[in-house]
Amino acid sequence: MRDRYVEKLDQLQKELLEMGMLCEEAIMKTYRLLISTESRDETADEIDRLENEIDGKEQSIESICLQLLLRQQPVASDLRRISAAMKMITDLERIGDQATDITEIMKTGSIDVPVKGVAITQMAEFTVGMVNKSVEAYVNRDLELAKEVIDSDDKLDAMFLDVRRALTEPAAAEQFCNDQILDLLMIAKYYERIGDHATNIGEWVEFSLTGVHRQGKKVYNVFGVYAQ
Repeated sequence: MRDRYVEKLDQLQKELLEMGMLCEEAIMKTYRLLISTESRDETADEIDRLENEIDGKEQSIESICLQLLLRQQPVASDLRRISAAMKMITDLERIGDQATDITEIMKTGSIDVPVKGVAITQMAEFTVGMVNKSVEAYVNRDLELAKEVIDSDDKLDAMFLDVRRALTEPAAAEQFCNDQILDLLMIAKYYERIGDHATNIGEWVEFSLTGVHRQGKKVYNVFGVYAQ
């Protein structure tokens, strides 16, 4: 029975890692849409496929978590780990959704040229790193890496403000029309939201390891009691 339990926990880690990798790939493909006008339809189709795979992983991981909770009666540390995984997959699924939202803007909006001169592509690369580190922190039980992801959110927010500022300057009006500027602002906002979800994952990793969960500046212990 114990061997089966450990096997399921290992499977949970493996599936979460794969789900995170699918999210990273989807974000990188949105980056490809921004920097190149070639093969846009094919890239958009690939992102849609990835989003479907992400949805499938969410269902698979949820099933594993429920089996562990209902059949194995995990001890406190494992219970936090399984509960955190169930929260994390919701954030990963939303990351997949937001990658497809960016794709939809690129397919149906007004951006028909490679995006240069604003830091949106840097935001895309940065969010890939945040997602990668957040899932890696869970798999490796790395509290410091989880905190690094949480702290990265402020940097991504600053990048968004830089993009918004750049798009309101006269130089942007010379490069992009009004519709393109609005589309780019929306895309930047989606990357910021992806970062928020990666931050949530980091916070759930922290909870799984310490029994303490933060919400903004507030910190709660495992019983939901305000701890600071």
